[in-house]
Amino acid sequence: MISASLVKELREKTGAGMLDCKKALEATNGNIDEAIDWLREKGISKAAKKADRIAAEGLAAILTEGNDAVILEMNSETDFVAKNEEFQELVKETLKTIIKSNAKTLEEALELPYEEGTINDFIVSKTAKIGEKLSLRRFAKVTKKDSESFGEYIHMGGKIAVLIVTEGTDSLVAKDIAMHAAAMRPTYVSIEDVPADVLEKEKAVLKEQAMNEGKPAEIAEKMVQGRINKFYKEICLEEQPFVKDGDINVKTYAKNNGGKITAMYRYEVGEGMEKKEENFAEEVAKQMK
Repeated sequence: MISASLVKELREKTGAGMLDCKKALEATNGNIDEAIDWLREKGISKAAKKADRIAAEGLAAILTEGNDAVILEMNSETDFVAKNEEFQELVKETLKTIIKSNAKTLEEALELPYEEGTINDFIVSKTAKIGEKLSLRRFAKVTKKDSESFGEYIHMGGKIAVLIVTEGTDSLVAKDIAMHAAAMRPTYVSIEDVPADVLEKEKAVLKEQAMNEGKPAEIAEKMVQGRINKFYKEICLEEQPFVKDGDINVKTYAKNNGGKITAMYRYEVGEGMEKKEENFAEEVAKQMK
């Protein structure tokens, strides 16, 4: 009988899935060193060696089922692997598993049961098979009311995914808004959503700019208000001129169609992550040594 603590120890040493660790220990009568070799021979433990690599490519994807939706970002090291069928299967199966769950955090999602292991085990096994570091970076599970609609849009084959929730409009209007958000990169839905510290920082910058232009403090103060409205148009979805009709903003577009925007989830693959700089000439030089 192989103990759970032994399986855990082997998992920590190799990064392999729990099921693979159990099989390795059973095949080697519980000898951990032999089990490590067994996993290496099968090409499974190599997944652990990829843990420190940068995975900033991948796919952003969405799944909707009735009143539930899941949006996620799954990362790989290269864009080539993001187009791989094995990787795409990993994304689809992860979406299907999360949508049936009550997972709220990344940790909870990774520990969700999948086949004979967990989602984390599934990712580790695909890492070993594909040969690149793969990771679930983030997700959101969203439940809407019957009076709400989902609008989803995937751009550039999964480089950007946007999920919009609207109250009172149909899904076509919600999708139009999702397409707009993909193109215009808003950070918040409304002015009210902008955190106070973000607003104060921007006001301070704008005031400094005005004073550097030679304006007195009291005039600079008045100028800030006009310029802050421009700032809102850059970062707030509702305030942006609608891409299909620049004469109205997105809030008005939703209102003209009988509703309002209640939520936005916009995932752009690799945003905010350090990306590996490839130098082809250096790579060739290394190969020739």
